[in-house]
Amino acid sequence: MDTDCLNYCLTEKEHQDFQKNGILLVENAISPQMVENLTSVVDRLDSQIRDEKKLDSQDRLQQTDSVGMDGLFLDLLDWKKTFPKVWGILGLNIRLYYSAMTVTPPLSTDTKVGSRLNWHQDSSELNKDLESNPRPRISLKVAFFLTDTIELSQGNFYMIPGSHLQNELVLPLDGISNPGGATAIRAKSGTAMIFDRRLWHSASPNTSSITRKVLFYGYSYKWLHPRDGMTVSHFIDKCDPIRQQLLGAEKGWDASALRVWLEEHGEKDGKAD
Repeated sequence: MDTDCLNYCLTEKEHQDFQKNGILLVENAISPQMVENLTSVVDRLDSQIRDEKKLDSQDRLQQTDSVGMDGLFLDLLDWKKTFPKVWGILGLNIRLYYSAMTVTPPLSTDTKVGSRLNWHQDSSELNKDLESNPRPRISLKVAFFLTDTIELSQGNFYMIPGSHLQNELVLPLDGISNPGGATAIRAKSGTAMIFDRRLWHSASPNTSSITRKVLFYGYSYKWLHPRDGMTVSHFIDKCDPIRQQLLGAEKGWDASALRVWLEEHGEKDGKAD
């Protein structure tokens, strides 16, 4: 793993902001050249998958288990500007449990757009099983924006700051309006967004002229069963021990190549207090 990642560890302010709001934005997380390279991969895979699934060009594509589809996607797994913040929040006994490539083309002009968004927390079945209030964090996601979502028409991610600390979301009785505090994320391409799985959030319609492209990486503890297929066996032998841990090859709940690596580099505990 790139030792430069130690320059991007979670700061105390970032930790406090994440604890309060359930979300953290990392601007310029990936360079314009990396954005361009990733976009080329996404475009190639998008075309291939649409042909295979016979999807219309205007259909939204959400391809899960995407991390193993290209070596460039694998590079984001332990990206130096985001991964240190992931272990700073969750700790060191972690792995990837979910990945997705999402491509959201513009809606056709005759598509009717509803007023209320699809508000939800991630891990719906888990939320049904856990009884505490608030429920435990357990996981988080990192979203890498490959296209701008500066304008409100560009399929923006909406969220309610601080809502990760509430199990239920009260919606307006009119059946149309969005809840108070609903906030659109206006992110430039190259921005990474880290968010708590409990955060009440929603995608929104893309009524712009551009296609929205985002890559999602979900991290959790090694004892949580992966949400997707984790089709990564073709990469395992080529990976260093930390990537092997993140891809699920490491045996034992307490084993942590990440912990060993940090200790070797003079870091005893990567998690923020």
